[in-house]
Formats: sequence, structure tokens, C-alpha cells
Amino acid sequence: MHPAVFLDRDGTIIEDRGYIKDPLDMVFYPESFRALEMLQEYFLLFIITNQSGISKGLITEKEVREINDYLIESLKARGIVIYDAFFCPHETEDRCACKKPSPYFINKAAKLYHLNLSESYIIGDHPSDALCGINAGITPLYLLTGHGVKHRDELSEGIIVCDNILVAAKIIIKKMVNK
Repeated sequence: MHPAVFLDRDGTIIEDRGYIKDPLDMVFYPESFRALEMLQEYFLLFIITNQSGISKGLITEKEVREINDYLIESLKARGIVIYDAFFCPHETEDRCACKKPSPYFINKAAKLYHLNLSESYIIGDHPSDALCGINAGITPLYLLTGHGVKHRDELSEGIIVCDNILVAAKIIIKKMVNK
């Protein structure tokens, strides 16, 4: 069984620029590449993203898939492997089973890829990312990039807060190495 790191997309790996329709509008945080290179030495990497713009009619599932594919291919060109990308197309009002903070996609990935959740992490810039991790029994790390600063006061006590994805990666690697 493998440990994993689940990553939010917008505001975590790439800048949150609203509902992105064109892959050319996607901008990586410069520290994302080094962070993901470090993490993949110990973990399988996955993306879990809420994309309510689909339900709102602002973007299509095809556009989200194209953005995810472009992101994955861009990372692959740098030697970084994302094993899978999952997205929820629903709004909160839809009360679906897959929107974070539900651990639906973490549990799905755990079954598909034989993951060890007790040694896994989630990194994101929304309280729903941290709560998703807690709901799945994995360790959340909260970023101050994207919407992170705006929602910081909504966090539960004890959540590890990091300036960016590279700081989060260093904390995770340190925990892994010191086991």
C-alpha cells in the first residue's frame, strides 16, 4: 500500500483565476514544481478539485478535463507524475456525495490505487480541503495562497498552516523522513 498526497488545484498548484476555460490561462505557482518533485519521491500524487462552475453553467466538463489534462501533461514534461485527477461538478446546494469536504474522491483513489491513508496528506487553500482530509482520516495542510488568507479564520484548531505548497512539502517530507 502506498501513501499519497491529495492536492487541490486552483490556489494550490496553480493560481486561482476563477473558472479557467483555456489551458493558456493557467499559471503555475513557481514553487509548485519543486514541491511536487519532492513529494513524489515518497508519495503518489492526486488532484481533487471542486469545479462548481460546471453546475453553474460557467464552464463545461470538457473544459475542466482539458485544463486538468494540460496541467498533468505540463507536470509530466518536468518529470512529475499525477496519478489521477478527480473533480466535483456540483454546487453546494446539489448536496452531492463528491464535493469536498466529502472524502469521496480520497476513498475512491484509495480503493483504485491501494493507498495507505494513515500515512497520506491533503494540501489546499480552502477550509473544505482541510475538512476533507479530516473526514478521510488523513493529515491536512492549509495554504495561504489562493483563498487561504481570506478563509484562515474558518479553520479548525490544530491544522498546519503554510505560506505555500513548497513549505507544505518540506513539512511533509520532514515528517516522513523522521519516522
